[in-house]
Amino acid sequence: QNEKELQDAVKQQEERMLQLIDKSGEVMRLKAEVSELKHLLQRAETEAKVLWEEMRDKEHQVDTAYVQERVMLRQEVNKLRLLLMEKED
Repeated sequence: QNEKELQDAVKQQEERMLQLIDKSGEVMRLKAEVSELKHLLQRAETEAKVLWEEMRDKEHQVDTAYVQERVMLRQEVNKLRLLLMEKED
């Protein structure tokens, strides 16, 4: 009986270790994804800043209100796409 209990305890411990390894791999994958997303965000912010600076320099040639409205509409379309994708999943 003691041997059976010991085998069960060892088996449970092995299962816990495998679960921890799986979680560790998932954490590493998520950290890499977060790092990539931060990089993409920084890049997008830089691009946006440069574009707004260009527009400001050419304010008499560009309708900034129109561009800003297009940006807001594009953001709304992206939000709606995400909602649709979440509903489909």
